[in-house]
Formats: sequence, structure tokens, C-alpha cells
Amino acid sequence: MYGFTAVTLNLRGRANRWPARRHLLVGQLVDALPDIVALQEISLPISQGAWLARQVNIRLTGDSRRPYRIIQARYTHPRHFFEAVGIMTRMPVIYHEAVPLGYGGQMALRVNIELPAGAAGSRRQSLDFVSVRLHHGGSGGQTRHEQVMNLVGRLNEKRRVPLQVVAGDFNEPSTGYAIALMRQSYRSAYAEAHGRDPLATYPTNLLQPQPVSAACLDYVFISPAVHRVTAASIFADKAAVDDDKLYPSDHVGLIVNLEV
Repeated sequence: MYGFTAVTLNLRGRANRWPARRHLLVGQLVDALPDIVALQEISLPISQGAWLARQVNIRLTGDSRRPYRIIQARYTHPRHFFEAVGIMTRMPVIYHEAVPLGYGGQMALRVNIELPAGAAGSRRQSLDFVSVRLHHGGSGGQTRHEQVMNLVGRLNEKRRVPLQVVAGDFNEPSTGYAIALMRQSYRSAYAEAHGRDPLATYPTNLLQPQPVSAACLDYVFISPAVHRVTAASIFADKAAVDDDKLYPSDHVGLIVNLEV
């Protein structure tokens, strides 16, 4: 067996006090030291993903280039052209690809990770790790359902591997159509550890006044071939010591320990 730790978090781009909250996020990533991180709502004009990886690396090793590297997939629609999803990883990468989701030029990012010899059996295998953000809005249920169909179809038709982890902001509560479709092929890692999904991952107190009722929008889904979940908890949920409305993001993230 081989164990690793994965995180997912929506960064909220540069909005809502990014210069003040960014060091909170760096500190909580350094403390958690995950092996791989799915990021959503990355702002490309401020090189947000590159900045985050560089700062975490400097805190850990003094070298801005290691142990983490950042891979990103830019959205293709002009309205969202400066936004991306990304994956920050210190695991070895075999290849990566952007996966079109259809609506609004949104993309998922698929990174194929090399596993060490002996993981998931006696022969060397790889694992697909995916970062995704689905269409937002209460009226977008059908769109999100179609986006999940596109994503799952691509993962299981082109260069399919049995070990898959799909993490991100699905913009939908656990009763939604897109989540129901994901559950047909995948297990929720948090629900497997706790018997249910989180009560809420959005919004944190960063957003004032609170724009909507609290809901669980963020998930880590694992394929049947993933052996087990050894732990799962909320991540990036600590406010600044001197400001209870300053959080790393408007979402909390999830951190899960997996064995393959």
C-alpha cells in the first residue's frame, strides 16, 4: 500500500482581500504539507498559482522551485480567460491535459501521477488526479450535470487508469444532479470517513454580509480502485488571530488521506 495526502481549495481569485489573506493560506499549507493540491479560481493576471507554490516552497526548503510544482489549465471563454484551475504537486508527473467541460469554456485539469513500485499491487501504476470547478449558480443544475458527463466520459475513455481522484468546487449541494452522477462511479472521500459529506464548505466569514445560506459545494471523489480513506477533514478553516473575518478563502477546503 501507498498513502498520500490530497487537498482541494477554491482560492477566490484576487477578490476579497487577497493580499491580506494569502499568507494565511501559505501558512496552513505549510503546516498540512499535502502531497498534492487541487486549486480552483486561480487568477492568472497576478500569477496567483505560481506565487502560492513559490512561497510554500521557500517556507519549506528555501528553494522557490521545489518540492512543489504548479500546473494550470486556463479557461477558453473570453469572459473567463484570466481564470484557471490548477494542481500543485510534489508527486512525480507523467503527463497532464486540460479537459474541456463544455459550457463557458470551463476546463478541468487532469494530471497523471507516477506511483512508486508496490503501490496498488506488485506492478507499477499511475493515478489520475483532477482539479475541477463546475458552473456556479442555483439555476445551473443541468449545466453542471452535462459538465460531469463530459468529465467522466473523458477520464474513462481516453488513457483510462483505474485509480482516479476528482477534487474541486462542484458548486452544488450533495442532493444535486451532478453529485448524484458522480456517485454512480465514485465515492466521496469525506463521506466515506464520516458517514456524510460536510455540512458546509461555503461561505466562510470572509464574505460579509453572508451572500447565501451555507452549503457543501466542495468534494473529493475517488474511484472504486482506490483502496481506502484513512482520514478526512476540513482544511483552511482557521481565521487570522487578530481578525475573525479574515480567512484563507471564501470556501474552506478538504484534506484527505488516501491509500492505494
